[in-house]
Amino acid sequence: MGDKEMGKTMKIWLGYGIDGKREVFKANYEPTHDSHGHIYAAVMGPFRTMRAALITRDYGKGNPHLQTVADAEKVAKRLNVRVIGR
Repeated sequence: MGDKEMGKTMKIWLGYGIDGKREVFKANYEPTHDSHGHIYAAVMGPFRTMRAALITRDYGKGNPHLQTVADAEKVAKRLNVRVIGR
């Protein structure tokens, strides 16, 4: 169905797996414990850009500069890097 499903825009989220793995995913609703608790221990988002979500996934752990979604969006805009391998 692409980035739109049931007439709603898909939003970008970062899931923190129970095993510590981080995964960027899209959902057209806010993830809850009932809907995503079996997959993720925690979820961060929604992110405005995929770039910010990927930067947070790759560089956010323990990084004081990437504590919030707004922080990630500012860093992504400042770095202006291309997203490869979405």
